[in-house]
Amino acid sequence: MRIEALSPKAQEANALVNSLQSYFVSKLNDVSHTLGTDSPFEAVEWVRDEGKHGGGIRYEARDEHLFNRGSVNVSQVHYDDDASKKLSSATAISTIIHPDNPHAPSMHMHISWTEMRDGSGYWRLMGDLNPSLKNDVFQRDFDMAIDRVTDERYDKGVVQAERYFYIPVLERTRGVSHFYLEGYNTGDFEADKAFAETFGKAVIDAYIGITLQALQYYRTFTAEEKAMQLDYHTLYLFQVLTLDRGTTSGLLIHSQNDVGIMGSLPSHVNRKLLKTWVEKMPVPQNRLLEEIIAALPETSPSPVTEEVKRKLANVVRQHYKAYPEALSMQASGTQVPPTVANHK
Repeated sequence: MRIEALSPKAQEANALVNSLQSYFVSKLNDVSHTLGTDSPFEAVEWVRDEGKHGGGIRYEARDEHLFNRGSVNVSQVHYDDDASKKLSSATAISTIIHPDNPHAPSMHMHISWTEMRDGSGYWRLMGDLNPSLKNDVFQRDFDMAIDRVTDERYDKGVVQAERYFYIPVLERTRGVSHFYLEGYNTGDFEADKAFAETFGKAVIDAYIGITLQALQYYRTFTAEEKAMQLDYHTLYLFQVLTLDRGTTSGLLIHSQNDVGIMGSLPSHVNRKLLKTWVEKMPVPQNRLLEEIIAALPETSPSPVTEEVKRKLANVVRQHYKAYPEALSMQASGTQVPPTVANHK
């Protein structure tokens, strides 16, 4: 049994992320019913320390006709019984959808409330569109949806996102449309929670609309377009495993939800393409990429199964235990891409 955090704010945040999870899963199931094989997402539960310190439920895509991979994860980890820890609780929804059709873009969303032992806390909000194939209409729709609900926060969120999702060695960002607020707290918890809900629903609604357009308009695709998608999925895995601070911190804290944390990874990647990026990587991150490649099956394309996810989780965990100084080389906003200047 999962035990919920005692803090009233953590409980409110948990109710919020569970509500957003239900909202998104129901809409994804509707898409599967209308355009796929009518195979609903399936719930998978995990617990932290047998539930004493929380856990969560993720919904995984089961419609292989529509989804390459899909995961809508809600979790709450807390330390109500351990006053020695500065962190009291962390409550989050984190989701990634990779459609099978290369014309339908991938999407990532993360909304979380982190509360410290002294009662202080902050929100973290992310929403980003990650297409394999360029589509200006879809990018515009996603940008406009976020702009409408973020108001004066928009420019700051775009700048921070372009920094966070920038890949220095490839001189590009992971996606094309993205928003990120770190450490968000205006001092009014109820107002901030309401904004988090509005933001989450706007991202979900915009993405569902884009996905429906893509699947209805682009009913077929070419082998070349699938190859472009595979290469983009490879870049996605590369960014998540070598730069994403959220993924790394989750893996370093515990190993009880490795498959869930790796739920953002696509089903297959281009192992040969990954090899071409090793020489671009600084030391010791070149070693990390070499170990990632070694953990992937030597087939083309290379499948990212649950067993492979566990291997990759251990690769990342062991790398940063051996090279803790390399944590400073992850996405932090210090690498400023040229496009950031446009928002200053």
